[in-house]
Amino acid sequence: MKNLKIEIKWAIFFSLMSLLWMLLEKLSGLHGKYIDYHLYLTNLFAIPAIWFMVMALKDKKNNFYNGKMSYQKGLISGIILSAFIALLSPLTQWITSYIITPEYFPNVIKRSVELGYYKTTAEAEANFNFKNYAVQSTIFAFVFGVITTAIAMIFIRTKNK
Repeated sequence: MKNLKIEIKWAIFFSLMSLLWMLLEKLSGLHGKYIDYHLYLTNLFAIPAIWFMVMALKDKKNNFYNGKMSYQKGLISGIILSAFIALLSPLTQWITSYIITPEYFPNVIKRSVELGYYKTTAEAEANFNFKNYAVQSTIFAFVFGVITTAIAMIFIRTKNK
């Protein structure tokens, strides 16, 4: 477990950052008045998400591997970190959906039908609900984390001289 201390720490940090991001989206009106812009602006979350993954990998390199980490060791660390983030995703989605912004799903359902993305409220409800978002966020967290790690480790790894 000591070997995974850094990954667990950063998975918790990442989850807290995700919740803060959702709170900022709500406070800025992206879950209500400005919901039409949510589809586009929520993608900016990739910036702090990538930054947190890079900081976690650098922390592992500097504080566990004493500044010398191979691509493979970093990739394994990033996969483990991504798995922990994915495991926490349903909890962070629950907190977001039921505590931070319970009005998001009704608002996005209503607006998506108004704009014609879905023909009926039932179709929109089938897409915009806690269960669907929990599954999607879990899968996305893992896949995006692994891809981010695979790219970031090209630059973070210790190069042989």
